[in-house]
Amino acid sequence: MTTTTPGAAGRGPAGRDGAPSPDAAPPPGAAPAEAAAPALDVPAGSSPWQLARRELRRRPAVRVSLCVVLLFVLMAVTAPWLAALGGWSPEEFDKAAVDPYLGGLPLGSFGGISPEHWLGVEPVTGRDLFARVVHGARVSLLIAFAATAIVVVTGTAAGIAAGYFGGRTDAVLSRLMDLTMSFPSLIFMIALLSVAKDVNRIVLMTAVIGVFGWPGIARVVRGQTLSLKHREYVDAARVGGASSWRILTRDILPGVAGPVIAYTTLLIPGMISTEAALSYLGVGVRPPTPSWGQMIAESVAFYETDPMYFVIPSVFLFLAVLAFTLLGDALRDILDPRGGRT
Repeated sequence: MTTTTPGAAGRGPAGRDGAPSPDAAPPPGAAPAEAAAPALDVPAGSSPWQLARRELRRRPAVRVSLCVVLLFVLMAVTAPWLAALGGWSPEEFDKAAVDPYLGGLPLGSFGGISPEHWLGVEPVTGRDLFARVVHGARVSLLIAFAATAIVVVTGTAAGIAAGYFGGRTDAVLSRLMDLTMSFPSLIFMIALLSVAKDVNRIVLMTAVIGVFGWPGIARVVRGQTLSLKHREYVDAARVGGASSWRILTRDILPGVAGPVIAYTTLLIPGMISTEAALSYLGVGVRPPTPSWGQMIAESVAFYETDPMYFVIPSVFLFLAVLAFTLLGDALRDILDPRGGRT
């Protein structure tokens, strides 16, 4: 017959003094220490913007892309002053910088790069590439930001209305989204921009690109609104007599802000590429207004004799699209992690 001292059964493998043994298995449902460790770095009650800033600081690639984005924005804003600093306007010819006996090729190596022309000159005309590139950044980013603003405002309003009100409103807006997305938008853009003559090309391109871009973000916002409109705080506001406008602006809109911001940063590189493609095809911004796509199209005829004329605008376009894409991917992973996995 064996006797058991009081409390011995409660010790078990924990040892004589009640301390857990190193070999003891964790209780069911307990999270491993390694999995719980990262959560210790996040203060309780942190807002999504605080989490985003903290996460962005941890990613070197994102910091570099953010610096590149800010550099391009600063370059676009200060384009007239940068061109004046270089000493040339984007429409000013410099016949002394090209060789008339070699078909107008730039004098000097690397496309005529010199202390007078920092990025070389354009063949035949001798226009300064630095001045044209910085003004091209202004045109490209202006169209991209303005078209993105139209897409985000229209898509967010349509998505919230469709998801919150439902019924006939949802049916009409959803069918309109399907119709717009199924329309051959690129062909229509090319046709419309080709026949439009005496109009402001920048305004027309912004409007056309914005009209065909809103259904994508509207679908995202509609799905988020459907998941938010039956939350407890929304029901409480509705029972308390709050108007639909107050519920939409105070309760629904902040809940969809994260995915909208993430989607917005991913829209901008697509808008830059669309503007460059339309200008490359000759239906976008017209000369003498500079555009990266237009410069690339004109440089095709000189890619063998003057490759720098092709390389310089292509590098600027590549860096802008890459920087905005990396920044948008990072913000999507932080602000809309579920959307990033689907």
